[in-house]
Amino acid sequence: MTRTPPDLTLPDLTGARALITGGSDGIGLRIATRLAAAGAELVLPVRSTAKGEAAVASILAAAPGAAVELRPLDLSSLASIASLTAALRDEGRPLHLLVNNAGVMTPPERQSTADGFELQFGTNHLGHVALVGELLPLLRDGRARVVSQVSIAANQGSINWHDLNWERSYDGMRAYSQSKIAFGLFARELQRRSDAGGWGLTSVLSHPGVAPTSLLAARPELGRSADTGARRLIEWLSRRGILVGTADSAALPALLAATAPDPASFYGPAGPGHLGGGAGAQSLYSRLRSPEDARRIWAASEDLTGVAFPADA
Repeated sequence: MTRTPPDLTLPDLTGARALITGGSDGIGLRIATRLAAAGAELVLPVRSTAKGEAAVASILAAAPGAAVELRPLDLSSLASIASLTAALRDEGRPLHLLVNNAGVMTPPERQSTADGFELQFGTNHLGHVALVGELLPLLRDGRARVVSQVSIAANQGSINWHDLNWERSYDGMRAYSQSKIAFGLFARELQRRSDAGGWGLTSVLSHPGVAPTSLLAARPELGRSADTGARRLIEWLSRRGILVGTADSAALPALLAATAPDPASFYGPAGPGHLGGGAGAQSLYSRLRSPEDARRIWAASEDLTGVAFPADA
């Protein structure tokens, strides 16, 4: 029996300007392609120009005539983030949609960003915090939807408050979970502060479930010379339609979060265990519910990045 893959019909996004991180491959490329096909004008910040150009070619093949512009960005560098955001602010064009999708996962050994942060915390969380803070004027002008991609890993582990950068010890999976918990808490606090300060933003969380992507693939730059065993198992299950999703289905929660007319707080796959299948609203993970933790990680993130948000909240 042929299994019909889950899908989602997007509204017309003509006139919307959307920026997506991590849009040059995997789930991010699927998200970018679907947004472009729905009429959104895409800003695609990438670290690798070659990968970015290949992504643009792929998007245009699927959505001829789409408006896509590449911009340079290394999300693990605060200087790179500042350079991109300054250029966009100088142009003065509102942003209507920001999809914070990029991420790195479980380097075998601790690695640092250009600014000395543990790589996962610095990229997955602090880099996106800085991006949102620096783009806030454009997001406010566009009354933007901000979609922040977390992970099922945010439903386990905790924040290592006494060693946020894992300098005294390092556990790749625990550090990954922390980065996603921290980012989820930030996204919830962003909504609270937008409501209190009249910023006009809508902050929504999503997670892709489990699917075969490049997160656990061979990444020599992360010290991983071959695909992990988990990645090979996920790919085997995905090909057979067992429990987990595909790269296409894993893009659906973020797309629903980005376009639902009256969005819920959190979207994920609607299949068993929220691992695969179509997209739907789901209960917020327990680790993302504490207002006190959200305010605490917000303050720590402002301090670490040097990016200050308005005090009007």
